[in-house]
Amino acid sequence: MLKVNAFDQQQAASLGADQRQRVERRARLLGPAYQLFYDQPLHLVQGSGATVTDHAGKRYLDLYNNVQSVGHCHPKVVAALAAQAGQLNVHTRYLHDNVLDYAERLLASMPAELGHAMFTCTGSEANDLALRIACDYTGGSGVIVTEYAYHGITQAIAALSPSMGSYVPVARDARVVPAPRHLPGSPQAVGRQFAAEVRKALADMQRHGIKPAALLVDTLFTSDGVFADPAGFLAEAVAAVRAAGAVFIADEVQPGFGRTGSHFWGFQRHGLVPDLVTLGKPMGNGHPMAGLAVKPDILQRFASQAAYFNTFGGNPVSAAVGLAVLEVIEEEGLMANAERVGALLKAGLQSLAPALGTVRGAGLFIGVDIVDASGQPDTLRARGLVNALRDEGFLIGAAGPASSVLKIRPPLCLRREEAERFLSALARLL
Repeated sequence: MLKVNAFDQQQAASLGADQRQRVERRARLLGPAYQLFYDQPLHLVQGSGATVTDHAGKRYLDLYNNVQSVGHCHPKVVAALAAQAGQLNVHTRYLHDNVLDYAERLLASMPAELGHAMFTCTGSEANDLALRIACDYTGGSGVIVTEYAYHGITQAIAALSPSMGSYVPVARDARVVPAPRHLPGSPQAVGRQFAAEVRKALADMQRHGIKPAALLVDTLFTSDGVFADPAGFLAEAVAAVRAAGAVFIADEVQPGFGRTGSHFWGFQRHGLVPDLVTLGKPMGNGHPMAGLAVKPDILQRFASQAAYFNTFGGNPVSAAVGLAVLEVIEEEGLMANAERVGALLKAGLQSLAPALGTVRGAGLFIGVDIVDASGQPDTLRARGLVNALRDEGFLIGAAGPASSVLKIRPPLCLRREEAERFLSALARLL
């Protein structure tokens, strides 16, 4: 997955002299594990709202970065960061109101059963911590994930991220299930079929003497290709997991913070209260902060035996940033904007059929299938569209096992006229 739409270093000779030197310097200093996006890498120097600007002054509409959820360099978020950074930054072994105010505000956006918040710096850390807590609570080691899931890059979590590729083996006690199917003609079958696959995985664990610990899913199944509907389809699978003595971990790193438009959290679309919720990326609008929310009874034994500390997780600067992000989402009506502009974007994409395949998603997170004449995933055409749009000044990505799903997830502040401009450009390219 990390190599989807990646720049091929062997093509460096085709770049201009300055860009080639910069790419070569990057490779020399950072090594070969890092990837760049696009056939022609971008050198970005500035951002505002849903727009970013490169070193030559060319502007791009950013329809990819859910990290800057309330918009690049939002003035309120930047001011909150600077003000607190100018006063004090320490860790959570000292008392400070910021982290308490943020935890209180964050937990208020969730069901009351999720009573505790814990903070990290990255979503990978958040999922790693959630896994530790889940395994401790259940006494199990078996985790169910979907076949092209991505949950992070720690050793334990990379082993629960099949999209990392065959070189990174899936954990021995994990079981991989197919992603939910998109069945608009038979919506009730979606949940039944997904739950049946989860039950098969549980039965296989039992057969091999593995005690189940958790079902871990991104509630929009974004890396799998974005599978959002029908709302509520996850409930049967979660009930099956809990009946087997395991817990449900909702990975909200990508679906959360109002992105679906209809709900603040992706799990709420399914009428569920997870046992643990993991958070990341949009929490800090570009500032590195992440965390989780957990039911108190699930945390109790882990807390009493292992305790928890993270030097930078929950520091006063991060908490000030997180508070500012939550305030901007509310004050600027960004959740309603995600629903309104997302509906326009989705309808516009659907109107481009049959040049585009199936359009799926919720709010400002949309996946679009790119298929060939026989209906099969068309990886090359998807990559071609992603790069052609980049040349036209529009940034999107790709997802799914064949990298054939256009991934569209702009900042929540995307305006109607910006969405229409993107649709016009895409129609022109098609």
